[in-house]
Amino acid sequence: MITVAEAFKKFSSRLELTKGEQDDASKRQKEIREHLRKSFNIEHDFLTGSYARWTKTKPLKDVDIFCELGGDDKQYRDKDPSVVLGDFRKCLAKKYGESKLKSQRRSVTVDFDVAAQDDRVMSFDVVPAFKKGDHYEIPDTATSSGWTETDPRVHADKATAANKAFSGEWKRIVRMTKKWNEHHGKPVKPSFLIEVMSIVLINPPFGGDYRREMKTIFSSLADRIDETWPDPAGLGPDVSDSMDSFAQQQARSALLSAEELAAKAIRLEREGKTGEALRVWRNEIFGDLFPLS
Repeated sequence: MITVAEAFKKFSSRLELTKGEQDDASKRQKEIREHLRKSFNIEHDFLTGSYARWTKTKPLKDVDIFCELGGDDKQYRDKDPSVVLGDFRKCLAKKYGESKLKSQRRSVTVDFDVAAQDDRVMSFDVVPAFKKGDHYEIPDTATSSGWTETDPRVHADKATAANKAFSGEWKRIVRMTKKWNEHHGKPVKPSFLIEVMSIVLINPPFGGDYRREMKTIFSSLADRIDETWPDPAGLGPDVSDSMDSFAQQQARSALLSAEELAAKAIRLEREGKTGEALRVWRNEIFGDLFPLS
């Protein structure tokens, strides 16, 4: 029988992007970019978000593409944000069909209708962006101004620094925590909030034991989920602005339950009940990607 420690290593590996997924993301990004360039003056585009930070969970969906508009298209910044989002949607609909698109507060999502178990990207979030000094402005229909300032490079730098300080294990812990969140219906929203909190809450050095690290992060997140968590770049709205007091209460309950289940699994393993411990980690915490053998 596989040990719990071996199962965690295998689970961590399963959460990492395969070469096939990376190649498909690159191919589809290029396809979207080339289509948009036929209608828009895109000066610069790049993959960003959790995909670029290597904290994306699987199946691979909602990969972010930033499209920096220039030339005459800078005029979109002087209009309501719904205009540029609407025009992006119309353009993408010509290639992918209206049924494959969804408008978000900051982006247009292209759904490729790929099965979750497939080794391909399921969807992209296409974000129109405008250069502002050394950072960017993007549409945000959930804010009073309609626009949000952001700098994904700062987010990436902070994640890289946290990962280095934690012996290269920070991103693995974050991916595991996000997989728990996804498996339980995303009580913590957005999933980026888990990253932002983890920069503060996952303290080096790495102790070498994923089991106890997971128990600790569940506890730490529960303790501070009701706090205000600002944009790491100090530019946009609080990352925690999607959660009201009721949502925070529900998230805390889910996180405390996860902590209790992690403690249960650790206790079962200590009692020599490895199979039962593995089933708790898989069935009650992480889901089917966590191996039993």
